Amino acid sequence: MEIKRNIMDVLRERGFIKQTVREEELYKLLGSQSVPFYIGFDPTADSLHVGHFMQLMVMSYMQKAGHKPIVLIGGGTAKIGDPSGRTDMRQMMTEETIKHNCQRFKEQMSKFFSFEGENCAVMVNNADWLDNLNYIKFIRDIGAHFSVNQMLTAECFKSRMEKGLSFLEFNYMLMQAYDFLYLFEHYGCKLECGGDDQWSNILAGADLIRRKKSSDAYAMTFTLLTTSEGKKMGKTQKGAVWLDPDKTSPYEFYQYWRNTADADVEKCMKLLTYMPIEEIEELCRYQDERMNVAKARLAFEVTKIVHGEEQAQIAQKQALAAFGGGGEDMPTRSISKEIVNILDIMVAVGACKSKSEARNLIAGGGVKIDEEKIDDINYTLTDSQKANGFVLHKGKKMHVKVTVE
Repeated sequence: MEIKRNIMDVLRERGFIKQTVREEELYKLLGSQSVPFYIGFDPTADSLHVGHFMQLMVMSYMQKAGHKPIVLIGGGTAKIGDPSGRTDMRQMMTEETIKHNCQRFKEQMSKFFSFEGENCAVMVNNADWLDNLNYIKFIRDIGAHFSVNQMLTAECFKSRMEKGLSFLEFNYMLMQAYDFLYLFEHYGCKLECGGDDQWSNILAGADLIRRKKSSDAYAMTFTLLTTSEGKKMGKTQKGAVWLDPDKTSPYEFYQYWRNTADADVEKCMKLLTYMPIEEIEELCRYQDERMNVAKARLAFEVTKIVHGEEQAQIAQKQALAAFGGGGEDMPTRSISKEIVNILDIMVAVGACKSKSEARNLIAGGGVKIDEEKIDDINYTLTDSQKANGFVLHKGKKMHVKVTVE
């Protein structure tokens, strides 16, 4: 009989786990039975982005190990706003917008874990139980278990104290803790997971269950997806890297991961793919030009998860044509590092005879860098483009691979 590995061993080996509460008990629980667990998602956009990728992978691994994912959509708490990591209040959202965003989330999440069959994931909206709360009863039943002094020591509140923390936002921790209690009572949920920036809120929920129900509840947070320099991943000059192909094309998505810094490739492979650890370590053993093979593999595997194998193969072929000499016989030009403005670049590579001609082309929508349409004559190259090169497209017929000396 095959003995399945404890999911905590898998998550720890791949580098997910940052903090846990009552770790030994949680380890035994996850190794002995199917455990309903939940992660919350803020429905403030109509697509998930790279910042959500870690949580989606955790839910996928947990479901594969026999545990039941509960996707909690913060339709109620979104009307308040989580102060964590913010310097201002969030905009209020309509119910119609939240409903639309929930549907989009479910479509994208289905690429990672299943909403059908054994241990199927369920999606719930906390507006269903938060919208009709009696405030006086809530404060008496729930608020009585919270210490204001202790709440003010939480990182999510401390970062807002200087600029002002509204009483509306101050309620957020109570609401998230109540979510955990509600899911415990109605879905048997015993574990809340999330990014490490949610540690204070998650602890509050586990503590509330122990106080109200005299029952065990557990917390687990995951490392945030950052570069080796400590910067959050998932941002480009255009903004967030989205999972929606209409917001970030599969080729752009592939190229984002293809341009991962050498120092971050192994970590990203472990966190964002299903590749075996041994294969990852073998691919990343050599910190030299052979890392390009690992980067291409990372880009393919991540794109395959999000957009499917067919789109990953198309993106891979496009990248090879542009940067690897495969496919099209694409001309190559080099420019000096001082040339960073789009008008100067077009003249330097021979795409235009003058800056005025370049301006007209941009105004007519005929210029792209990689898959990004250029509509600003002041566009300048990103650090990634300077380091890795790029493809300049003039209309449909001229495509030039450009490297920066």
